[in-house]
Amino acid sequence: PHASARAQGRSAILEKFGGAATGPAPHLKRTGGTTAVKAMLLEWCRARTRGYQHVDVQNFSGSWGSGLAFCALLHSFFPDAFDYGSLEPGARRHNFALAFATAEERAGCAPLLEVEDMVRLPVPDAKCIYTYLQELYRCLVAKGLVKTKKR
Repeated sequence: PHASARAQGRSAILEKFGGAATGPAPHLKRTGGTTAVKAMLLEWCRARTRGYQHVDVQNFSGSWGSGLAFCALLHSFFPDAFDYGSLEPGARRHNFALAFATAEERAGCAPLLEVEDMVRLPVPDAKCIYTYLQELYRCLVAKGLVKTKKR
């Protein structure tokens, strides 16, 4: 039953947004277009994960390959959710599962990425990572955990 709920949630998200995300997260919109939004989201991820062992966010692909960047990002908001220090870069499946479950449970973030898809690819797809991070950002803003500038 949980898998069908996940599939329904994913379908609802895709239907709501007309397929894969085509625009920036609403709170990230600034002048300068998609490139500026991507740079801001990447810098936000870099700032939130700075100092976490085995994490060096430089892009929306290889930087996320071990799952630890997702774990670090979520741990920065929910430090009581799990022991980051016990995680290993080689335990990709565990890291992705932990990160995605934490994002869904604690931030209400739709499970847009599948653990199996992430471990199958040696380098994650940048568009998929970017889309997921936009959704996570939206959810964190909605929960009041990320402050945005008032316009």
